[in-house]
Amino acid sequence: MLTDALKRGQKALSEYDSKRLLAAYGIPVTREGLASDEDQAAALAAEIGWPVVLKGCGAELMHKSEGGWVELNLRDEQDVRAAYKRIAGSGARGLEGVLVQEMAPGQRELVLGLSRDPQFGPCVMLGLGGIFTELIKDTVFRMAPLDLVEARDMTEEFRSKAILGAFRGQKPADIQTLCRSLIAVGRIGLELDEVGEIDVNPMIVDPRGGLKAVDALVVLKRAEDA
Repeated sequence: MLTDALKRGQKALSEYDSKRLLAAYGIPVTREGLASDEDQAAALAAEIGWPVVLKGCGAELMHKSEGGWVELNLRDEQDVRAAYKRIAGSGARGLEGVLVQEMAPGQRELVLGLSRDPQFGPCVMLGLGGIFTELIKDTVFRMAPLDLVEARDMTEEFRSKAILGAFRGQKPADIQTLCRSLIAVGRIGLELDEVGEIDVNPMIVDPRGGLKAVDALVVLKRAEDA
């Protein structure tokens, strides 16, 4: 998948392919499927279960919300068909299909990431996600590879770590899964030289403490660099 994307000159993987890569490394992602027509979108939504989200999907579609290519909280087949028509008819450049995704519950949002430092190599990041990522800039970093102790240290150094505990009647976040996800991001950086950056934002903590990557972007290195 990565080699083919580089051969096509892609700068990044689509959200669908980005999450397929994350899932292959054991990082929990939303249940979803890629639809190429209205009937397929309706069938996927019924299979996943209501409510669902529809998103325009393609390697060039990196800012879907700003572009108006996201439809949230769709609760029946009529909603899905109408949303599919709006997204497919939007004229979005590079649209490869429409992603049909479960509507993940949860108010707590994290960001996980990977960057490549010229001196230290692949570095893993944990921070406060969603709209607060750039506003508050609460992030911690570690060089890959990580072990469980280092990953747990990241969750303790995180200034907003209270968000990982019990919250307004909601259960604490599954720290083991979060730590394994951080370790997996580091493994991707070490094992797949084609990957330049990873941005998992948000990773939702649901009311029961479970975690799921709701959106993800894998940026590729240029072919000559990779």
